[in-house]
Amino acid sequence: MGNMIKIGIADLNVCKAPDAITTLGLGSCVGVALYDRTTKTAGLVHVMLPDSTAIRVNSNAAKFADTGVDELIKRMEAMGVSKRNLVAKIAGGAKMFSFSDTSKVGNVGERNVQCVKARLKMHGIRLIAEDTGLNYGRTVEIYAENGDYIVKAVGKPAKTI
Repeated sequence: MGNMIKIGIADLNVCKAPDAITTLGLGSCVGVALYDRTTKTAGLVHVMLPDSTAIRVNSNAAKFADTGVDELIKRMEAMGVSKRNLVAKIAGGAKMFSFSDTSKVGNVGERNVQCVKARLKMHGIRLIAEDTGLNYGRTVEIYAENGDYIVKAVGKPAKTI
């Protein structure tokens, strides 16, 4: 087992085997993991919001589904990964608060998931597993050795997707 690299909210990183990357507390946020099994390279971005175009000043690419996925791909390609070898796994996008109306705020988790999926599709990256929605937070770990994406939630058994 190599190093466990921690990333924060609106943050991203990439690694090669034997290392792994983790992020804590995915509520409505989505953890997008990209993996290339030929080079044993993994990347993870902790996306907070669906769409960077809705906010004028956004210097942090990792914060948004669209720019976060783009930036993660760019970082992986810089490590010698071919985009056509990438597969994706996602977790998070929970509905953490119940609002009586169907306001945009109330369902940011679902919108994050939809925007991430649309961006992956645009890049031609296959989404092979997901653990999204419901109403609880998640902690995730992506292992560069084998592409295992482990999802943990309080009071639930860890699950590998």
